Amino acid sequence: MTDIHTMHALAKLVPEGSRVLDLGCGDGAMLDYLKKSRGCTGYGVEIADSNVLACVQRGVNVIQLNLDEGLALFEDASFDVVLQIDTLQHLRNAEVMLRETVRVGRVGIIAFPNFAHWPNRLSVLKGRMPVTRRLPYQWYDTPNIRVGTHADLATLAQRSGLQVLDSFGLQTGHTVRFLPNLMAGTSVYKLAHAKQ
Repeated sequence: MTDIHTMHALAKLVPEGSRVLDLGCGDGAMLDYLKKSRGCTGYGVEIADSNVLACVQRGVNVIQLNLDEGLALFEDASFDVVLQIDTLQHLRNAEVMLRETVRVGRVGIIAFPNFAHWPNRLSVLKGRMPVTRRLPYQWYDTPNIRVGTHADLATLAQRSGLQVLDSFGLQTGHTVRFLPNLMAGTSVYKLAHAKQ
């Protein structure tokens, strides 16, 4: 999901000059974009050797780490913003990782494929698992261990004691605020600790 329009839409959520941790940073494109366009600094976390190498070649600071093992090496509020872009659906314990995201960062920005997008619903009504630009794999070879909807993350955030600062959808790089659960292929949430 590293197309320029999506990166631009997500970058608007990151204050200029922020210290950023990008969980599951892939080839480092988003951190590189934030560095150049918003003056941000920070680190990526990635497990795949080829992506770690791509980050290094791009000049992005990267730590090789399996996110299923948690974020214990990071102190509370070590970062201004923690990104999870197309990461949550690959993790075994999404609830723990959401809480860790806002523990390590003052704000967490989560983006993931929205399974409730209308083309996906239509595919399921036809009796087939969806294959779309945002869900490009067949059911038998997908790296996703779960699928979720825009509405599901709101429920999980509330259950996890997190405050939703903003939520919307993205469709081909455009922000969708009207019926994002139905009308957007990507779900985006900006989360923080709930106010006590």
